[in-house]
Amino acid sequence: MSIEIITTGDGSHSLLNTALNETYHSRHGAVQESRHVFIQEGLDRFLASGATTVAVLEVGFGTGLNALLTAQHAEEKDVTVQYTSLETAPLPEDLWMQLNYSTSPAAQTLFHAIHQAPWNQPVAVRPTFQLQKLTISLQDATLPVAQTDVIYFDAFAPNKQPEMWTYDMLAKAVQTLRPGGMFVTYCAKGQLKRDLKALGLTVETLPGPPGKKEMVRGVRSV
Repeated sequence: MSIEIITTGDGSHSLLNTALNETYHSRHGAVQESRHVFIQEGLDRFLASGATTVAVLEVGFGTGLNALLTAQHAEEKDVTVQYTSLETAPLPEDLWMQLNYSTSPAAQTLFHAIHQAPWNQPVAVRPTFQLQKLTISLQDATLPVAQTDVIYFDAFAPNKQPEMWTYDMLAKAVQTLRPGGMFVTYCAKGQLKRDLKALGLTVETLPGPPGKKEMVRGVRSV
């Protein structure tokens, strides 16, 4: 892979895929983007229903930042998260070890445990965080129907990885949602919103993280 570490606007690292000229997170702030889009507007909004167990499907494990923030949030809220993540190009250890998301010894231990967890098998990283990282694409994955509460759709942008944002790929992800389940993404393209509505979701255009005007959340009807 042609990957470089960059520092984003909030001081946290991201990665630049030089072949695609695309970053893994917002240049305005990797941590603040992930926290805003996936934790605040996804996980937290679902937990507001009173749920104590949450099944998360992440499309794009990437740096492991979303998984780290989710695991930390699960411990803080005393809820159990069953986290499944798809990734076709896992980062080598010498690269993820340089990322600066471990802001305390406890965070470092957790971040390392997430990355060192074996691929393609479920692992109890923490009592509140059950992780399964799968080295498979969304296209090739066989996903359960109506078993997911929150989807983190974190593929590269549509203009860089258009095959991930087709109606068929969105349909494959959305069919995993239980009634009341949520699809969240940093993307706010009009075609995405039209496709999600066509797939039966109630679509909200929400304020985006710093540096981005909008994001999208779709909710499956109860």
